[in-house]
Amino acid sequence: MIAEPTQRLERFGIDRDQLAAVLDGEPRYRVDQVWTGLYERLLAPAEMTDLPRSLRARLDIELPTSLHRIDELISDGGDTSKWLWGIEGGDRIETVLMRYPGRSTVCVSSQAGCAMGCGFCATGQAGFTRHLTTAEIVEQVVVAARTARDTGRRLSNVVFMGMGEPLANVDPVFDAVRRIHGALGLSARHITISTVGIVPGIRRLAELDLPVNLAVSLHAANDALRDELVPINRRYPIGELLDACAAQLAARGRRLSFEWAMIDGVNDRPADAVELAGLCRGLRPSAHVNLIPLNATPGWPTTGSPPTRIADFRDRLEALGVNATVRHNRGTDIDAACGQLAGRDALSSPQRRRTDTG
Repeated sequence: MIAEPTQRLERFGIDRDQLAAVLDGEPRYRVDQVWTGLYERLLAPAEMTDLPRSLRARLDIELPTSLHRIDELISDGGDTSKWLWGIEGGDRIETVLMRYPGRSTVCVSSQAGCAMGCGFCATGQAGFTRHLTTAEIVEQVVVAARTARDTGRRLSNVVFMGMGEPLANVDPVFDAVRRIHGALGLSARHITISTVGIVPGIRRLAELDLPVNLAVSLHAANDALRDELVPINRRYPIGELLDACAAQLAARGRRLSFEWAMIDGVNDRPADAVELAGLCRGLRPSAHVNLIPLNATPGWPTTGSPPTRIADFRDRLEALGVNATVRHNRGTDIDAACGQLAGRDALSSPQRRRTDTG
């Protein structure tokens, strides 16, 4: 049975009508003031000095935040921030903000843990606890947007590539996407949802009223190997997955991406590149391949491919007519790979900022 969070009013989970109900008895313009304060000015109620002090205090109590900061880690000369959050029920989730020249991207979690069981993923090793609420997802983006702004940047991209499987938590994820687009003002074309291949979720994504991007964590181009690496493939094999991807492409016309974690001696051979290229070319437009150097995780016996083999794999794909790039890993010194930080009991970093939530 899937665990569900307790239903309660959450600051970034309510819509305008629910906010109006909270503000019943106040002048009508207060709804716009508070909504704008939360999503455009990125303020906590206590900072909304255009509101009466008594109202600010009441909003802080009646509309609590959903995330409790446990840790913030800084890396890459200040360009990468990773937060460890406590959520209702005692679980922990993670968010990563990465600043690049010309853009800032936040990687958000959609579940506490993950039920997909991909053994090379730290989150998959930890198991699944519960889905996140819309508020818990949106608040991650709000915090990242405020942090980017406070360092002279603007949050430009949101990727659902953190802890959890977004398309196993469809309704809160889609509601969060709408809130991120409508209230925070991010273009839907700058929002990417990643999935290990939940076919019903991909088909629902094709019907979403916003043109978000789709990234599929493929990691293997044949069912035998993918069954081993990505167990959900036994339920939704590659043929079904590609049919759903084709439907998404037909509905949106936007190129999708295949993510491919490079595992030494497992999926980095020339034959793997040939199989992968065949799958990519079978889609119109052809899928882009994002090669990901594997972050080592405790409990998984294999190691990541060496850089030279990753480069050779990329070159082979490009020679076969497939556009491929190698992801530059950020924050390796602060456990920035999905699930690594939440899986550690003792955190250690010379730049750690700990917040006492007790």
